[in-house]
Amino acid sequence: MIDFSLSSEQLDLRAGLTALLADHSTPARVRAAEPLGFDPALWAVLGDFGFPQLAGSRDGTPAGLAELVIAAQAAGAALASAPLVETLVATRLLDRLGRADAGTDLVTFAPRPAAGGVARTVPWAAVADRVIAWDEGRIVASGPGHDVTTPKQTLSGLAIGHVDLTGATVLADGPEAAALFAEAAADWQVLTAAGLVGIGTTGLHLGVEYAKTRHQFGQPIGAFQALAHQLADAATLVDGAELLVLEAAWAGDTGSPRCLGLAAMAYTFAGRAARQATDRSLHAHGGYGYTMEYDIQLYFRRAKALGLLGGGDGDETVVALALADTDEGRP
Repeated sequence: MIDFSLSSEQLDLRAGLTALLADHSTPARVRAAEPLGFDPALWAVLGDFGFPQLAGSRDGTPAGLAELVIAAQAAGAALASAPLVETLVATRLLDRLGRADAGTDLVTFAPRPAAGGVARTVPWAAVADRVIAWDEGRIVASGPGHDVTTPKQTLSGLAIGHVDLTGATVLADGPEAAALFAEAAADWQVLTAAGLVGIGTTGLHLGVEYAKTRHQFGQPIGAFQALAHQLADAATLVDGAELLVLEAAWAGDTGSPRCLGLAAMAYTFAGRAARQATDRSLHAHGGYGYTMEYDIQLYFRRAKALGLLGGGDGDETVVALALADTDEGRP
């Protein structure tokens, strides 16, 4: 049996990051960062905390996915308006390539292969200094000042964009590069899944608390089985997703031959769990859940967006993530 209990160091990491995000990633700060979705002040604070160095080697030992999962889950729970997951994945890949020389650059990761020399729907591309991508059998890094196309308004709050990789620096090619990028893509799936678990957990908590305090017919609405069972089913899904994420992280850290498959499973299942949890929670709020004043819609939108970024047709994904190419549009 695999022991997923946290060590004292991991508990300290979770507590420290959770406290930091509670102060610097409040719902008010998340709203203020939209529509682009990036909070430079939060990113500076996270840099002081030790990002992205958390993903680098320490004393020659690569950082474990287990620790990074803790960070990603905390970031998801707080809807952090900063590229924690993508920066951790990019740093980890650069470290494997022996090119961990990003310095103070904000580096993001394109989870899907480029098409026609363009990395499409890349999270945080609109604010990144460099983008690490897979393009025609090569791992490449876009240079400073890369050409990026972004929608003016998005549903995601992830500063997405399409990046032209013309003139990008080739970091590696060949079969070994393909294997390394596959590992990085699996890292992204596992850590994004962890973020989705955090989103689902907090989103569900919002629904449960609302169901406890909202009264109809002389009792809390959570007392009605039709609602209580939906929230309970969603909680079961989120708990299952968390266990699958932990198993995928363990597989990645131990070099299990199942690591790539478990990473894909974790991402797919966590996306489903987070969408259902936030959907049920939003409906528990009734009509209020659809208003911008209530926090649940922030979690609902982020869960939907993260579940789309890892796959699907590029054009369809962009349509789903982008609200409208107008300044008047509002997510």
